Amino acid sequence: MPNEPVDVLIIGSGHAGGMAAKVLCEKGVKCLMLNAGPVADVGRHTQRKAPYELPFRGFKPPGKLEHVFQASEYNTNVWVDEQEVPYTFAPQNPYNWVRVRLFGGRSLFWSRQSFRLSDYEFKGKSHDGFGEDWPIDHAELSPFYSRVEDIFQVYGAKDGPPQMPDGNFVIDDAPWTESMKRFIAAGKPVGVAVCKQRTARGRDGLASSVNLLIPDAERTGKLTSVSNAIVREITVDKSTGRPNGVIFIDRLSHREMQVKARVIVLAAGTLESTRLLLNSKLANSSGLVGRYLCDQIYGAGVTCSVPEARNGRATPALMGGGAIVPRFRNITTKDPRFLRGYAFNVTSRAGGLEPRNFAAYGAELQRKMDEYHGSAFYMTIMGEVLARYENHVRINPDVTDAWGIPVLHVETKYTDNEYAMAKDAVATGSQMAHDAGFEVLSSNVVPNPPGYSIHEVGTCRMHDDPKKGVLNRWNQSHDHKNLFVVDGAAFTSAGWQNPTITIASLSMRASEHLAAEMNKLNV
Repeated sequence: MPNEPVDVLIIGSGHAGGMAAKVLCEKGVKCLMLNAGPVADVGRHTQRKAPYELPFRGFKPPGKLEHVFQASEYNTNVWVDEQEVPYTFAPQNPYNWVRVRLFGGRSLFWSRQSFRLSDYEFKGKSHDGFGEDWPIDHAELSPFYSRVEDIFQVYGAKDGPPQMPDGNFVIDDAPWTESMKRFIAAGKPVGVAVCKQRTARGRDGLASSVNLLIPDAERTGKLTSVSNAIVREITVDKSTGRPNGVIFIDRLSHREMQVKARVIVLAAGTLESTRLLLNSKLANSSGLVGRYLCDQIYGAGVTCSVPEARNGRATPALMGGGAIVPRFRNITTKDPRFLRGYAFNVTSRAGGLEPRNFAAYGAELQRKMDEYHGSAFYMTIMGEVLARYENHVRINPDVTDAWGIPVLHVETKYTDNEYAMAKDAVATGSQMAHDAGFEVLSSNVVPNPPGYSIHEVGTCRMHDDPKKGVLNRWNQSHDHKNLFVVDGAAFTSAGWQNPTITIASLSMRASEHLAAEMNKLNV
């Protein structure tokens, strides 16, 4: 560890931290990056085993990963162990907090959907009166979006309406399959646009911080990285009141260490960054650190069958492909049932349908599955959860993690707004399926619990007014000019869009501003 204070200390190594490191190091700033987990070595640390060789036969070990729906015994070490790093919530209001502490964080596992926020999100209050506007708009962030899209090689078509701004894409000009064409035609009479997906291709099969961002920082010679460093507290200079470093704990030895820094950049993920600020009692003159937690509702949707593809008649021309239906509610008119809106992920698939779609058992179930194989057509919702003051996280002083650090208590729940949105999505999707000539096999109007989308944002929101936000328009603390939060905690509202590309763009913008301010000796 360096004996002298580092220029910038970056906490976290995912898309937000990796982008901060890339930008700052390329500007000549020396950075130290701390990450709470190890570096993944796939070659050394993976092996193949049959289910019967595993203690739990491939299922999740009890208690370790209760709220990680992607987890199994095969990948249990990827995710943060909930027994080692617990969090709490009221039993009637469960929350799914999915965490990764490997070097690179969740950037190793994201879905790669890459959508810009529009001014319907950035200026939501101006549009419908709810919440607060962001202090920036799409035009201001657009140049950074374009650069991020280039780095991540976002594949898509420039077919978006205003609520889904087009970007700097590797152009997708593949033809639609016939099932998708029928769905597109069903949407036109009701004003529902069906667009090509926008997906980060990345490089060499990966679109993560560890292969697209951090290597650029390392090539400058300005980045030092430390793995297995669990930050307990941000320290403060008693004479100035400014943050001046951190105390961290080695994950394996539990040895406590300290490092000093001129500037601190938090990029640990929305809730981990917020947990650190709350435990450090910093940046909270507004009283809003931890408030306005939001994400998207997932789980509601419609499963259909394309009749012409049954009984082995599926062809590549008929089935296959995906689409995104961007938000269409509350754009030019106001829906009396709910504010904001939702999108559909749409998939046409020539594979098998899940048994749960059929009210049959035994030989009859097998006959149904054989008949319907190759005809699957899915619509799943991504709906905006409103940023509400009462949805928040706070420290639970009675529970600590394996390193003695107090954990978060999450208090959040959906409201009638989210439930009405899910019901409308299923009704609309079912009607479009019927109009396209598809058979609706099943539908679900009940969203999964909050957090299931793994898109948690807010809790340190941006606002020009220090009384209404934690950060200014540059992701900089209103209270401490040498403290920046560049992950999803900075979001003023969630939108329906996956947040990753916006997080990376905000981090790029904030880091360039920080480098300029450091050169002027303003920070």
